[in-house]
Amino acid sequence: MNTGSGAPERARTRVLAIVGPTAAGKSAVAMRIAERLDAEIVSADSRQIYRGLDIGTAKPSADDRRRVPHHLLDVADPDQRFDAARFRHLALAAIAGAAARGRPVVVCGGTGLYLRALRHGLFAGPGAVPELRAALYERERLHGPGTLHADLAAADPAAASRLHPHDTVRLVRALEVLRVTGRPISAWQDAHAFAETSIDMQVFGCARPREDLHARIAARCGAMIDAGLLTEIRELWDRGYGPELPPLDSVGYREMGAYLRGDLDFAAACDAFARATRRLAKRQLTWWRSDATIAWFHPDRDDAAILTRAAAWLSSPCPSPISTSSSPSLR
Repeated sequence: MNTGSGAPERARTRVLAIVGPTAAGKSAVAMRIAERLDAEIVSADSRQIYRGLDIGTAKPSADDRRRVPHHLLDVADPDQRFDAARFRHLALAAIAGAAARGRPVVVCGGTGLYLRALRHGLFAGPGAVPELRAALYERERLHGPGTLHADLAAADPAAASRLHPHDTVRLVRALEVLRVTGRPISAWQDAHAFAETSIDMQVFGCARPREDLHARIAARCGAMIDAGLLTEIRELWDRGYGPELPPLDSVGYREMGAYLRGDLDFAAACDAFARATRRLAKRQLTWWRSDATIAWFHPDRDDAAILTRAAAWLSSPCPSPISTSSSPSLR
């Protein structure tokens, strides 16, 4: 097909994405779809990319990976920097590989920035300035957790509102862009508008009532501890991946690591783990709510409808959105 300018229009690939808050049941839905449609799964989870972070990230089991090919799991060590640009590059390569094999793709995960980067591209920001980054990390170390988030909130409230105070990597990047260009990263992002569309993507969101989701979160946290999360953390520390690294300062690893260090007793650590997971789910849902193109469904009650819609989307022009009574209800 020609665009009229003499250059051929770039072929676009159609994929399906399953999103929603943690513990909503995204992975189970993606597995059912992938097995039914002989599809491959691309993970859009910013922690499942790290080797050794298995239990605390609810990484797909070895059996799941045998049943369905998975991509973007275990692609970086915990001390390696991994950003949305690298995710986009690897995800596009995985999608192209699956297409070459004649297999559809289901993208599944809760990291909103990763999915947005894959779907719409990234703005061309300035290159890294190692000296500035080192100074920013040192400022956070000297003045305590939350310092960089407070700095960003004062200079770029829109960007700060989208970042967790512990997300040091992205906070440093936002402040770096501001210092280098004199322009907030939120302004760069708004100007870009994430308008590039190299793939056609239908996004389905998993939604559950708040009480149901909170019960699932409590059960999931307990199951992770029972499955050996504490041993996993100790083994990572023994391999030199300490609690100061961003992946080891994330939900679950941070709270249960505090117990291992003696900073919290076991009951307090478990409670902190569940509370942090609930907050994470709320932030994720707040992010996804801002996207009016997402078709929301209940992952159990609407199972037949979602499978029908998935098959329709991946094989033909997309029909009208799912009509369900389900909507994001976590508050």
